[in-house]
Order: sequence, then C-alpha cells, then structure tokens
Amino acid sequence: MRIGYYLRLALKSLARTPGLTGLMMCAIGLGIAACIVMLTIYHAMSGNPIWWKNNVLYAVTMDSWSPGEPFDSDRPTLPPPQLNYRDATYLFQSTLAKRKAIMYPIKGVVSGAPDQRHPAPVLTRATTADFFAMFDVPFEYGGAWDAAADRTPGPVVVISREENDRLFGGADSVGRTILWNGHPFRIVGVMGGWWPKPRFYDVINGAFDKPEDVYVPFGWGPALQQLPVGMVACWSDESRSTYTAFLGSECNWIQMWVELPNAASRNRMLALMNAYAVSQRKSGRFQRPLNNRLTRVGEWLTEQGVVTNDSRLLLRLAFAFLAVSLINTAGILLAKFLRAAPTAGVRRALGATRAQIFLQHLIEVAALSLAGSALGLALGALGLRAMHWLYAINTVDNSGYQELTHFDPAGLAWALALAFLSTFAAGLYPAWRIGRMPPASYLKSQ
Repeated sequence: MRIGYYLRLALKSLARTPGLTGLMMCAIGLGIAACIVMLTIYHAMSGNPIWWKNNVLYAVTMDSWSPGEPFDSDRPTLPPPQLNYRDATYLFQSTLAKRKAIMYPIKGVVSGAPDQRHPAPVLTRATTADFFAMFDVPFEYGGAWDAAADRTPGPVVVISREENDRLFGGADSVGRTILWNGHPFRIVGVMGGWWPKPRFYDVINGAFDKPEDVYVPFGWGPALQQLPVGMVACWSDESRSTYTAFLGSECNWIQMWVELPNAASRNRMLALMNAYAVSQRKSGRFQRPLNNRLTRVGEWLTEQGVVTNDSRLLLRLAFAFLAVSLINTAGILLAKFLRAAPTAGVRRALGATRAQIFLQHLIEVAALSLAGSALGLALGALGLRAMHWLYAINTVDNSGYQELTHFDPAGLAWALALAFLSTFAAGLYPAWRIGRMPPASYLKSQ
C-alpha cells in the first residue's frame, strides 16, 4: 500500500516538471540506445558460434612462408592462416584426428532442377565429409556424403535450405539430380537453417558472409581444375601457368580444421605437423623458425582480428556517452529534489523517517528509469534497423553484416539490465542526499 502511495507521489512529481522529465528521459534514452546498438553488434561479432566445441576444434596452420619476411608484418609471430595444396592434402591423410576437413570456396553454376528456368551461379564450397559433423551442421533432409566420396570423388552434393527452396520449392529433394558446372550430381542432403556468426571456419574470405549454398567433395576442385574464389597468398617466383603447377606451388588458399577430443590427440597431431615441417626443410621448404599451430575457435577469431579496433573504440565511446548522460541526469535529479526539499521537510516533521523519504524518492527514480529504459529500447531498435538498412545497401549480396543488427536473447538481456540498472544507479545519490538533510532548515524557510 505504501509503495502505491509513493508511486502516485512520484508520478505527480514528474508531471509537475514535464520539461525536466522529458530532458532526463531523452538523455537516458539516447545513451542507452547508443550502448544497445554497439553492444548488439559487438556481441554478434565477438561471440563464438560453436562455443560448446571450443576445446576440441582447431584451425591448422603451418609457417611455410618466405624465409625473408613473415606473412603479416603487423603480426610477425603468426603463420599464414591458410595452407597450400601440398601440405593440406598430406595432413588430411593422417588418421590422428577424430574428424578433419579441408576446404575452399569455388564458383559454380546450377541447372537442371524442375523449378529452374535458367542456369544460376552459386557459390560453392569444396570440402570433405567430416565438415558437417565436425561443425554440427543441421540437416532438414538426408545428410552428408560418406568418406568414399572424398576418395573418388563421388558425384554427390549437399545444398542449403534456401537453395532447396529455390530449386524444389522446399520439398525433400534427397535422391534428385541437378547439374553443377555441367555435371550431374545427386543430392544427398539438404541443410537446415545454419548461419554461424562469425563464419569461424573461413574468416579469411568473409567473417560475416552467408555460408555457401552448395557443397561438393573436395576432390572435384582439382578434378575440374576449379580455382579458388577466395584469398590466394603466394610468395615464391615459381611458375603457376598451369593448374598442376598451381597445386604444387607455395600458394596458400586452403582452410583446414581438425577435431581433437583430448590433449594427447592434440599433442600427436602437432608432433606430426612438426615432423613433416622438419622433413620438408631438407628439400628447401619451411626455412622459417618452426611455427606450426593448432588454434581453438575462440583464439582463432581473436588472432584473425574478427573484432576490429574500430568496433572496440565505438563501444567505448557509446559507454562514455551513456556515462555523461547519467551524470547529467543525476545532477538534474539532485537539483529537482533539492527544490522540492521543503515538502520532504514537512513530511519529516510529521514523523516520516529518513528511510521513508529515501524510498519515496527512489521510487521516483525507478519510475524515471523505467520510462527512460523504454525510450532507450525503442530508440535502440530504430538504431539497429537503420544500421541494418545501411549495411544492406553498402555491402555485396552475400555479406552478413546486416544480420548482426538485430536483437538476440543475450543482447536483449544486456539491454534491459543496462537500461534499468544504470539509470537507477544514477538516482541513488540524489535520493540518499534528500533523505539525509535535516528537516529544521526546511521548516524555517516556510
């Protein structure tokens, strides 16, 4: 009952000064909105999309780069983030890992589906069978191809849900045949909704790009002499005039991941990599200091700079703006409470305790906090929508940056906590200050 009474007093107090109330709400709302936008984007960029496997999934890197200079002069201790064909295929033959995958993006053209009038270009990933189980890719229909299709390679294909919708209207297409780059391929699986953000398995070629819509066995790349459409980094002067020469060159363009369930398997895998590097050194390769690595997903995202310094700076500026807004709000609240101090003095003289005066003004702060929070959430939603629109018109079709600009459950929880607690904290000192002042000075002024 007393809380209800204090709430009525708070609403009347706020209504008596609509200008100050609106000013405080706008300051709070703008500060919270800025933090919501930056927190949401930062959380989406810096999150580990497969955190439950962080301790068993490893990116494989080997430093076979030029002996005269590091791959990246800004980060000279890191090896190249990709492997060349020779090293990747050698490591893939090992049976030490529970699962393993080598991969690279290539161009493709799909045709021959019943709902398709014209051939359509489609970005394809040439990979190996373990890709799907290792990365916990969900399937709507069917599943991955078997290991035999990696060795042959077999004319089998996995497509995304979106591609299945375009080609077959969403029906179960497992067992159907489509033409990929003019060759018949049998569909063995249709993926469910899967879009890891960031795209951890290939941050080199677009950390926030949409996953590919078509997946074929890795061997089809060399078999059809498919060049990669992603980053290719070369350092030697050897000839690459033919596809065979390209495969044997020191060009890095293949991503490799392994699943190692325990420390012993990790140590064995790293020992294999080191022994291979030492053996290759005898033939003139791997002339740099031994620097072969198995990097967990979380560390990989950090090393590859998925979250840029600009994003961190913007996040700090957003919190600084919120801090300034809260300091101004605290000053306005203190001035407002002190101006109404005679009323509090009369209540003290009539028997109200300091705790009751403090609670009365704290409830007013809470009411203002809720109003400012609601405004901040609304402005934050508008800000995220605006960012989504800007990303959509300023990036290529397959870019996923615009997908970062939406509330996720964690982001919404952060926003609600930030919105209420920060404003509530800003009002604690004004409410405490008015509760501590002696009533005699107010009564004399009356």
